[in-house]
Amino acid sequence: MPILVITAVAAERDAVLGGTRSWHASESTPEPAVLAVGAGPAAAAAGTAAALARGSYDLVVNAGIGGGFAVAPVGSTVLATRVVAADLGAETADGFVPIEELGFGTSAFEADRRLVTRVGDALRAAGVPLVLGPALTVSTVTGTAERAAELTAAHPGAAVEGMEGFGVATAAAAFGVPVLELRTISNAVGPRDRAAWRIPDALRALTTAFAALEGSLTP
Repeated sequence: MPILVITAVAAERDAVLGGTRSWHASESTPEPAVLAVGAGPAAAAAGTAAALARGSYDLVVNAGIGGGFAVAPVGSTVLATRVVAADLGAETADGFVPIEELGFGTSAFEADRRLVTRVGDALRAAGVPLVLGPALTVSTVTGTAERAAELTAAHPGAAVEGMEGFGVATAAAAFGVPVLELRTISNAVGPRDRAAWRIPDALRALTTAFAALEGSLTP
């Protein structure tokens, strides 16, 4: 079952490959294709669509590191139950209006529940500290406590913030391919404190997570 894994940057791609090297690939379960396509939803959508146009895949996984909301502490791993474009819409005098209410499309994709359950079980069995919840895609990374509070209020249970998930999900949906988003937490969403970021640890956690996923990524 061919799997496509999309990351933003090379460090994330290499972390994923570090985990999948332990997989026992076969004709029926080949090693996944892992691509770094650039940061942001536009680059993610374009890179994913180009890869899907070139080859046939049964599942797309957006993987990387990200900022965690209160439910997902630094060091944990988030498996998205839904992928949400948190800033796709319009600002009005009465607050933010999502794109659905403007009549221009959708701002969320739901993950397949059975797939989330199977993948979640594999991660827990490997001792991975796992959080399930919505993954928010933004074009501008949150840098203040006020914005973090706004996002939490607008998206109850939000677990992680990233910049690519909705772009990957949009492309996958256009090709009729199911999608998952999995991120390891390097920092808390809120005021930017680079000294508190744990990027190397989050990349190692990404490797650990993917090592545990052999055999579970089947739609």
